[in-house]
Amino acid sequence: MIHDPDLMDPLDALPKETLDGDVFRGTRQSLDPLVSSYSGGRWMRRDGAGVLYASLAREGALAEISFHWGQLTPRPTKPVMVHMLRVAAHRTLKLVRADLESLGVPDSAYGGVNMPRTQEIGAAVEFLGCDGLIAPCARWS
Repeated sequence: MIHDPDLMDPLDALPKETLDGDVFRGTRQSLDPLVSSYSGGRWMRRDGAGVLYASLAREGALAEISFHWGQLTPRPTKPVMVHMLRVAAHRTLKLVRADLESLGVPDSAYGGVNMPRTQEIGAAVEFLGCDGLIAPCARWS
């Protein structure tokens, strides 16, 4: 895949940092919390590299799974588990809302699902050799 240079250059210029700490992930009770998403999402295309979605805040993980389960009919009734996972990443790109705006992600649309532009950003971050992406939670401030 060829990546948009108008996207690659600004992403490459952003500082990369180390992330060494705990994150939270909400899953179905029977799901292994270390298995990455395979069906696409905010930061990955359906056919892209797997993404392990997690949150720096327990409430963020709960808000995300609640939103996604709310999209399903019927809504799942099985218990949710919130897992605390230890993460060590050495080349993590951190985006703030202002970065998202400048990369073509309007704040007013950020709460949507499967946005092509955020998926392009995720693919570009992976192409740049980053082992993590920290981005604002779309469901929890």
